[in-house]
Amino acid sequence: MITASRFARYGRSILAISIATAGVAAIAQDAGEATRGSITVPDNIQIFGKNDPNNRRATAIVNGDIITGTEVDQRVALVVSANQGKIQPEEMERLRLQILRNLIDETLQIQEARAQELDVKDSEVDASYARLSQQNFPQNPKGMDAYLTRIGSSPASLKRQIKGELSWNNLLRRNVHPFVNVSQEEVKEAMERLKAAKGTEEYHIGEIFLAATPESQAAVYENAKKIVEQVKAGASFSAMARTYSEASTKSVGGDLGWIRLAQLPTELSTAAAGLQPGQLVGPVQIPGGFSVLVLIDKRAVLTADPRDALLSLKQISIDFPAGTSDADASKRASDFATAIRGAKGCGNVDAVAKSIGATVVENDQVKARDLPGPLQETLLRLSLGETSPPFGSVQEGVRMLMLCGRDDPQVDAGPKFEDMMSQLEDDRVNKRAQAYLRDLRRDAVIEYN
Repeated sequence: MITASRFARYGRSILAISIATAGVAAIAQDAGEATRGSITVPDNIQIFGKNDPNNRRATAIVNGDIITGTEVDQRVALVVSANQGKIQPEEMERLRLQILRNLIDETLQIQEARAQELDVKDSEVDASYARLSQQNFPQNPKGMDAYLTRIGSSPASLKRQIKGELSWNNLLRRNVHPFVNVSQEEVKEAMERLKAAKGTEEYHIGEIFLAATPESQAAVYENAKKIVEQVKAGASFSAMARTYSEASTKSVGGDLGWIRLAQLPTELSTAAAGLQPGQLVGPVQIPGGFSVLVLIDKRAVLTADPRDALLSLKQISIDFPAGTSDADASKRASDFATAIRGAKGCGNVDAVAKSIGATVVENDQVKARDLPGPLQETLLRLSLGETSPPFGSVQEGVRMLMLCGRDDPQVDAGPKFEDMMSQLEDDRVNKRAQAYLRDLRRDAVIEYN
């Protein structure tokens, strides 16, 4: 995953995108000026000709720069790989059209940076690519090249995406960020509101937003339903957000960060209120379109979360011989659990395990929240030297976890003044960035082949 810029890292989604209408259209000053006002579409229309915007080859010329079908294919391969290949055949055409739109935006960003003499150097792109390769293939510098080629993409495709993101960051730094101001009073008010909310629940939410006009609502709703179905079938939510979302958080996989439900539109706060971590809801209609939400996690504001406790654990496990029946496995698992509980603490468990042919693995840096939900609750109720119930299967064997130590988290004092100011600034930058990109799209000359 390419690391997002600081401008998108704390950004909140632009949840309501609506068409502003005026009561009376302004009169154009001359024949070359577009008239601003309401877009009027009659209820009963007749289509002349067969202009199907979805029936086109995935190539385009954007202000003279060509986007080839090969570029689309290679970017599609990245998305398919990120979703472990779980893209239905009937979804591929829709995916290709979305990828083409993404490439058009990327091209516009690169062109704008070049026009303002902020063009990203190849050395900068190569350095970012090298860092990304090191993160994913630390022992093999060429591993990224081989991986991309194997899945049907290419290093050039990923480097182009990197160049687009770096170009956009450069443009925001010059043209947007310097003109965003947050006063100290605003920061103090935000921090006071946060303190007043101490103990209330805070939600870590991911969002995919699809814009819709009254005319396109039905089609967009169906697209959103298909996205939900794919995520439920195992597709990566963050990968789907990067591909389909039209919110400013698409570059960070739709991650809204930690928020309180009151910060969301009423429709979304109501839908998210009953979610448990990992659950999905949507499509939810809001002003301007539809949203799909996933609850990544939740916590209490400015309150120590027990799940942030650092646990020292010993895992004791036994394997079953091939052909072991369920009845025999249950008997052996019961005897195993009795023996381990009889160890009476971590100091003696290694010797007991050895006597019954079990293996022991130790880890003293396990964060409770990183464990599966049922195990989190079980382990956080244990005292030192106690064990979890046995778990596993006939095929994979049986395991138990013994608690050998626990460091509880400190009470969260909340964000520092500088962090809060940075978050508020980034919120405003993201909103202006969205408007900036809309302007680039509006002024573009695009030919489809």
